[in-house]
Amino acid sequence: MSEGAGRTAVVLGGSMAGLLAAKVLAESGADVTVVDRDRLSDTDSARRGVPQGRHTHGLLARGQQVLEELFPGLTAEMTAAGVEAGDLGSQLRWYFNGRRLSPAESGLLVVGGYRPVIEYHVRRRVAKLPNVRFLEEHDIVGLVTDEGGTCVTGARVQRRGAATVAETLHAGLVVDATGKGSRTPSWLTALGYPQVAEERVKIGLTYTSCRFALTHDPFGEDVSVNPVATPAHPRGGFLTKLSDHRCIVSLTGVLGDHPPTDPEGFVAYARSLPVPDIYEAIRDAQFLEEPTAFRYPASIRRRYERLERFPESFIVLGDAVCSFNPVYGQGITVAALQALTLRRHLRTGEPISAHGYFRDISRVLDAPWEIAAGGDLGFPGAEGRRTVKSRISNAFTAKLHAAASADPAVTAAFVRVAGLVDPPTALMRPSFALRVLRGARKAASAPSPPATPASRPSREESER
Repeated sequence: MSEGAGRTAVVLGGSMAGLLAAKVLAESGADVTVVDRDRLSDTDSARRGVPQGRHTHGLLARGQQVLEELFPGLTAEMTAAGVEAGDLGSQLRWYFNGRRLSPAESGLLVVGGYRPVIEYHVRRRVAKLPNVRFLEEHDIVGLVTDEGGTCVTGARVQRRGAATVAETLHAGLVVDATGKGSRTPSWLTALGYPQVAEERVKIGLTYTSCRFALTHDPFGEDVSVNPVATPAHPRGGFLTKLSDHRCIVSLTGVLGDHPPTDPEGFVAYARSLPVPDIYEAIRDAQFLEEPTAFRYPASIRRRYERLERFPESFIVLGDAVCSFNPVYGQGITVAALQALTLRRHLRTGEPISAHGYFRDISRVLDAPWEIAAGGDLGFPGAEGRRTVKSRISNAFTAKLHAAASADPAVTAAFVRVAGLVDPPTALMRPSFALRVLRGARKAASAPSPPATPASRPSREESER
């Protein structure tokens, strides 16, 4: 952080990435202003500026660990308020290709279900910090730089509404945490910097979600039921427990398959999944709202670490750097890991080096990008650069899921990687890989479960 404007920081965006950036900046002694277009105070409902907020969200195991480190006692606070938490391996009902993974105690927690509630609890903690203030209902106009455009000195913001004028917030560090729609690439080119290289994997995902009041308990000791989409069964869903006998269901379709937003079509689509659990849970449940759709065309990774020049006193964090297919549940966790990286750089006491910071978060992003982007490339219609490594990985992952249907040890190893606790390379150790291959062969010779419920409707019927 430069000293030109004192120890001040402006965080553009007040969602999870912005909140976590504000937390570590405040720890460093900076006076922090968080700017967001929405009203943030005392709201635990979905916001217009976060369209994906109405859909199922989980805080992966590594994310839970990081948030607990940043906000001690947060997990207990959330669970006391009714947020569900459970063991990632034994209390999440995982299905791949119609087969359930064998439950396995992992010792890892997954927390959540409904993102606005998670965000609310984190925001309350950040708002209590004496050196953090929120500037709500303000649009971000652009950056302020020195005459040569080599250093960012602040940001211009404008209160939403008629007859308002833009104001300048001066800062020693500006953080872009505005999400996937970040304007930093265009801001940089306008200042004469090279275009930022991007990697894209086009998956054409559509989420349709709705909350329900349940008439019976479909969970037992579980907190979530996840028939995950695969190339063989590209429709998927997430049934997640909420408090007060409620649940949220997110149905997923890829490559142009859109789960319907009318109640009858929503239930029919749930009936078309490879396993009946979600359909049986909601077929007689009460809709608490109209189903809402959210479309996610492609995962995007912006390669800021490859730029030879970047303005001083300015960094980018969260989905503004890398946005993943949300079915993998990585967004909040990866933002938390990037915040830890920023914290390490701040603790050196030296001005933030953009090159060093982007190099380090690139390393943080490598594993989750390999999991999400690589997994999407397993769908034949997905668009992106396929490598020998990604093809081998997807073939091996299919065998791993088959082996895990009968081997809890394989499940335990899988959820540690899916939870971003272990790297994907942990699954490729020779002894473990041999166990997977042997288990997959046994699974292949065992009787196959029915791919779908016997009463599954056609795709045309489910879209009515």
